[in-house]
Amino acid sequence: VGLVYMFNLIVGTGALTMPKAFATAGWLVSLVLLMFLGFMSYMTTTFVVEAMAAANAQLRWKRMEKRKDDEDEDSSSGVSDSDVLLQDGYERAETRPILSVQRRGSPNIFEITERVEMGQMASMFFNKVGVNLFYFCIIIYLYGDLAIYAAAVPVSLMQVTCSAIGNHSCSVGDGTKYNDTDKCWGPIRRIDAYRLYLAAFTLLLGPFTFFNVQKTKYLQIMTSLMRWIAFILMIILALIRISRGQAEGHPSMAQLSGIRNLFGVCVYSFMCQHSLPSLITPISKKKHVNKLVLLDYILILAFYSLLSFTAIYCFRNDTLMDMYTLNFTNCEIINVAFIRYFLGLFPVFTISTNFPIIAVTLRNNWKTLFHREGGTYPWVVDRIVFPAITLVPPVLVAFCTHDLESLVGITGAYAGNGIQYLIPAFLAYCSRKDTQLVFGSGTVNKHLSPFRHTFWIVFVLIWGFSCFVFVTANIVLSESKL
Repeated sequence: VGLVYMFNLIVGTGALTMPKAFATAGWLVSLVLLMFLGFMSYMTTTFVVEAMAAANAQLRWKRMEKRKDDEDEDSSSGVSDSDVLLQDGYERAETRPILSVQRRGSPNIFEITERVEMGQMASMFFNKVGVNLFYFCIIIYLYGDLAIYAAAVPVSLMQVTCSAIGNHSCSVGDGTKYNDTDKCWGPIRRIDAYRLYLAAFTLLLGPFTFFNVQKTKYLQIMTSLMRWIAFILMIILALIRISRGQAEGHPSMAQLSGIRNLFGVCVYSFMCQHSLPSLITPISKKKHVNKLVLLDYILILAFYSLLSFTAIYCFRNDTLMDMYTLNFTNCEIINVAFIRYFLGLFPVFTISTNFPIIAVTLRNNWKTLFHREGGTYPWVVDRIVFPAITLVPPVLVAFCTHDLESLVGITGAYAGNGIQYLIPAFLAYCSRKDTQLVFGSGTVNKHLSPFRHTFWIVFVLIWGFSCFVFVTANIVLSESKL
């Protein structure tokens, strides 16, 4: 069940922008990059699992030490032989804790039984600067997420309603490229319609940021079911069109100019590291967790490849939409009105349920970042300021641009790069150092990553930093050309 949840978490809205990114970068470059980034994401997932095990061991050890101190305080009599033996046992436990824990009949000290979130791991293993950088990275990523969501819903509504109401009914994906200044209905332009929908979206879902919302089980089941129906429908419809010889796509093998966006989209589409503690901890038997996660990644890789390849061979490059579902709102592709509207409005339903949850997560991260021990916030700051700084920036970004491919690309390439590569690599490195300090160099973490050599950590860090440089250089060069 945990692995099914992981699959659902990874295969999200990022997948809908992947076909366009595939088409602009070329199929060979895209496939190689997708496979490589999938491998890198799997490696850093094993780093996070290892850090979770190390954090669990540290917490257990601290509790044992506290228990020892309490026992020492309780013994008011002189030191007896049994106390000496007990003390000796604890001193030995500092170098060989697993044996001492097993002697007490407890599970392995590195067993993952407590949910230790990434923020808590950062505060355990990083210094103050590291913790602040971690929260900064998470906050930027969540802002990007909210901006993507705030733009995706109005874009879908604009495309569907402008096509249905205007003279060009059914013609969203017929190759006609619409400008934002084109008429939508009456005197209202397409960009006006988009902004009206954005305002409605903000007014309807924005207030949830000011309260606490919990993701309900049934809401998750419903959105997962809708997502699967939508993805399978798109793959089947594209395959039918290809098999009938109606395919129009002639994708190139490689176009280097499209790599920047593809990189960001792929990183964003493999993101799960920040949610691993909630997914891995409840799994009862974790002996083969790394192998099962690898199986998950292989399935996701196959799924992304199938979705993207059917898309780029079915549709011409210039007709592929930022949001792939919108390609199926054309009567020529599918003449069943219900399916057209279901796929066209699919992002509206699934994204709308996620928006309040991510907004509350971001608000809570802001609170944690500014939190001081024992201090509380005034009511205005707690209930007005934090929700406002959470909601206003992404809505402003969505107001200024609805270029989803770029929004996903930039979010993935910068904040996603930090969360997916740099933070897990630093967590693995610092947790290994801490484990050796506390438990001695002979201790082996039972959830140690298969990529246990320090070379892999260095490799991930070099890769992460070089990606920052590459993406920034690419943006600067493309802007200077403009």
